[in-house]
Amino acid sequence: MKRYRHIFFDLDHTLWDFRANSRATLRELYADLALAGQGIGSAQELIESYEEVNAGLWRSYEAGRIPKEVLRVLRFRDTLGRFGVRGGRLAERMATAYLDRCPRKPALHGGVRALLEDLATDHRLHIITNGFKEVQRVKLACSGIERHFDVVLTSEEAAAAKPDPRIFRRALELAGAQAQESLMVGDDARNDTGGARAAGLDQAHFVEEAGTVPDPEATYRFTHYGELHRLLRG
Repeated sequence: MKRYRHIFFDLDHTLWDFRANSRATLRELYADLALAGQGIGSAQELIESYEEVNAGLWRSYEAGRIPKEVLRVLRFRDTLGRFGVRGGRLAERMATAYLDRCPRKPALHGGVRALLEDLATDHRLHIITNGFKEVQRVKLACSGIERHFDVVLTSEEAAAAKPDPRIFRRALELAGAQAQESLMVGDDARNDTGGARAAGLDQAHFVEEAGTVPDPEATYRFTHYGELHRLLRG
């Protein structure tokens, strides 16, 4: 494997286990806000509806069609609406509680912590994320991995969202890195590996979820972090 000096990581779904942390938060909200009394049959039903609604709204946010303030409340209002709940105030309470609790959840994908501890000894590590600046910083701090990263660049700060090559070029500039000495690691074939490829970086596609189609053009593909660890140290 090629020797890299700089390794750029996506955060959500790549290092930080977004699904596990989000679902844990939604289960808490289901109980704490007594959503069974609102006609939502189970926490699992809430989770399934929320994830579908949230995915669609994130696509709109990344395309620049809605601002983050709208996304934060609309995803809960629309989720509740699927159960016939028309409570704008309840949606706002859920949005506030979710944003306070979820980023503080510490779950990482298996093998991430060991990989970062090892690579930080002789690589420069960075984050490129489409997430919100204030939220992503909390995730890094509460999961205990913040200290490993030199540059943490969000789409808000770069004024461009992945897969736009501009966010990758800005990250390279901030890191003092050259594309040919850099690797991008991410789970999204469009935003992470596709965007990095357009900016001239090699890419490693994390294919952890069942049913995810590996990026056939990615420089590397891996299904668990022990595999990536061996590749980078091979």
